[in-house]
Amino acid sequence: MVVLVTGANGQLGQSLQFIAPNYSEFHFVFCSSSDLDISNIESCQTVFSKIKPNYCINAAAYTAVDKAESEPEKAHLINVVGAQNLATVCKTNNTILLHISTDFVFDGTSPSDFAQDDAFSLKNAKGYTEEDIPNPTGVYGQTKLDGEKAIQATFENYYIIRTSWVYSQFGNNFMKTMLRLASERDSISVVNDQIGTPTNAVDLANALIQIILTDNPQSTTDNFGVYNFSNEGRCSWYDFAKKIFEINNKNIDLKPIPTSSFPTPAKRPKYSVLDKSKIKSTFGIEIKKWEDSLKKVFN
Repeated sequence: MVVLVTGANGQLGQSLQFIAPNYSEFHFVFCSSSDLDISNIESCQTVFSKIKPNYCINAAAYTAVDKAESEPEKAHLINVVGAQNLATVCKTNNTILLHISTDFVFDGTSPSDFAQDDAFSLKNAKGYTEEDIPNPTGVYGQTKLDGEKAIQATFENYYIIRTSWVYSQFGNNFMKTMLRLASERDSISVVNDQIGTPTNAVDLANALIQIILTDNPQSTTDNFGVYNFSNEGRCSWYDFAKKIFEINNKNIDLKPIPTSSFPTPAKRPKYSVLDKSKIKSTFGIEIKKWEDSLKKVFN
């Protein structure tokens, strides 16, 4: 069983490499952008004809949320054209596509059971389901949504997995940034009015393999479609930072601030908790609480 992974040098790509030895029944082929340029259809065709993958995990993406506002063409090329190219070659080669998307397809204002200025209500609101209507507020979210649509318009044999606040021991991420800042400063300010769920990239990687393991014995499947995956629970970025420092015994003056005090080129969803009921019931995936998974990274 051949599993091709794009974006091998990213957080998820490295996390899949980290767990690959646990799944000897699969032959993994990891491709960086220099091995496989997903924005180039000829590159995709060449690699697929050589490798002949049964599954393709697309972990390649343009993820620089703020930079995307000034580089919309580049974000579109990777997140939309790249996704469509992979869907096209997957269809030709009878390959099943697992594509990673994001909570940024939502605007963060949709759940009806909370007031926008009520932090307590935000933390107790329902999570977004796969049926909720996306409404991205920036270039990154829009290109990721357009990538989803491009795949859906091309063929049916796909799993689109939306995730959020991804971190790991690999690559660049919020966790690593906080630890670096803690070594350089005595005081750090972090926004406390954006609510979501941190996702350990290794947990996401294992969930993707579980989807393949469930899908593989079936000649046809009714399970294709869009799914949400993050760790369980919810918190603000301030809560996330606080837990990172607590686990690492870092004594630092951590200050909560509103989003308005930390303006960024791209608008962030105020609330982007994802409901994981569908992926848990369909694939029997057990999901760790975000706090427990964070501790595992440091163990």
